[in-house]
Amino acid sequence: MRLSHTLRATSAVFDDPNLVSSGGLVPVLALAESAGLRELADRQLTVPTDKGANAGLKVASLVGGMVAGADSIDDMALLRHGGMGRIFARAYAPSTLGSFLRAFTFGHVRQLDAVAARFLVALAGLTRLLGAPAGPGATGAGYALLDVDDTIVEVHGHAKQGAGFGYTRVRGLNQLLATLITDATAPVIVAQRLRKGACNSARGAKRLVGDAVKQAERLLGAKTRVLVRMDSA
Repeated sequence: MRLSHTLRATSAVFDDPNLVSSGGLVPVLALAESAGLRELADRQLTVPTDKGANAGLKVASLVGGMVAGADSIDDMALLRHGGMGRIFARAYAPSTLGSFLRAFTFGHVRQLDAVAARFLVALAGLTRLLGAPAGPGATGAGYALLDVDDTIVEVHGHAKQGAGFGYTRVRGLNQLLATLITDATAPVIVAQRLRKGACNSARGAKRLVGDAVKQAERLLGAKTRVLVRMDSA
């Protein structure tokens, strides 16, 4: 059996009301709801005008779309395919979500950082994300490693804000990541910052490292020793 069309001319569409393309989102978004993602975004985000209305639902939609594989605003339409509307309420159109994100300033990005920090603490309390939750009597034995490094995220389109050629000579945006590692759990990203593609490696790093160390202490307990690793830049 052989495909009769080239990949460029072939697409799969979930248009039947009984088809659900991403059933795995049900437990993921149920966990996000239990950890308070929507309530945190409603409380912390102050995006102006009607574009910022129902911020919690819009943030939850964006998270759900990314978990399902969306990597552009247009891809967020997958939340409205087929029978998705029968298991999820208030799935916003991609254009609405795009208008919401375009209204963000750097201050709103910092507000979203606050949402992410509080959400991660709540998530760690509900799951074994970082092992057993650190109680009042925790001894914090051993070290936790906090690795800080950047990477280039390739982008396309000449009008992409902040895009540039970085050290990899790939046109994109520079993403600075702080990853927390313990001897008993998988790595967890505890802080992140998206920067211009051609920025200096140290741009904004001081604040990010401070935020990441504080977040590590919240997650593991103040008695846990955190060893921070960074490159020379």
